[in-house]
Amino acid sequence: MSAYHIPALLKESITGLNVKPDGKYVDVTYGGGGHSKEILNNLKKGKLFAFDQDEEALNNKIDDKRLILIHANFKFVKNFLRYYNIKQVDGIIADLGISFHQVDESKRGFSFKSDDEIDMRMNRNATLKATEILNNYETEHLARIFKEYGELNQAWRIAQSITDARSKRKLEKAADLLKIIEKFASPKMENKFYAKVFQALRIELNQEIGALKEFLLASTDMLKTGGRLVVISYHSLEDRLVKNFMKSGNFNGDIEKDVYGRFSTPFELVNKKIIVPSDEEVSINPRSRSAKMRIAEKK
Repeated sequence: MSAYHIPALLKESITGLNVKPDGKYVDVTYGGGGHSKEILNNLKKGKLFAFDQDEEALNNKIDDKRLILIHANFKFVKNFLRYYNIKQVDGIIADLGISFHQVDESKRGFSFKSDDEIDMRMNRNATLKATEILNNYETEHLARIFKEYGELNQAWRIAQSITDARSKRKLEKAADLLKIIEKFASPKMENKFYAKVFQALRIELNQEIGALKEFLLASTDMLKTGGRLVVISYHSLEDRLVKNFMKSGNFNGDIEKDVYGRFSTPFELVNKKIIVPSDEEVSINPRSRSAKMRIAEKK
């Protein structure tokens, strides 16, 4: 499992989840099973429902009768829990982003260092690949993706360069794309720039922001009073949504008032300041350096 993925903030997240031995919990990003394994270690007669849209993650299933592993996007979590006659749970954990396996397997096409096709499908059963975005989206649409999901200042120029280049040759591999955009990368910041471009494509292809919003909205109904929501994010787009939602119950961060004029929010913040990996964890697992964890408790 550690070869598939090493979970960030493992100890802190399980502590934040406040696992009850007989409780019901949900891990919406199963991956290598790291968080699920620790939850099970803290359960006795409880139940754990885990989700992952990547069928390759199912190969990591822990042999435990208390675990039900479901092959589905976490935006459907509420529907599947209803199928299992579960109305509310004691805790939910989400470790957002992509697994080491997805990045390291070049055939998956998530990395700008890949020699294979730029695929980027988290769900291999989906038909659309990232190459189709690169080769078919209009310049305006590409620019919006790079600006919104990559937070790139030169989004329009990057998009225009891509549409100009693809008119001469179809873009398939990472090297094809890097040759086009390398001129926009600042010296000594090339890898960070390329990562943002690939992040933008990945988010668009897998509709990650929409799925996250659906999941967060559903979490308010799925959690019992006193239930915990633990979310680990890896870039500012995700963290901003999580922060605002936990603070206010909406994605703008505006706290609404009830009919009596009192501020009304569905959650109580457990940690008012984000939790990040220790220097020791980062030295052991450098990929954890961008992890940010927030915890909230259902009122």
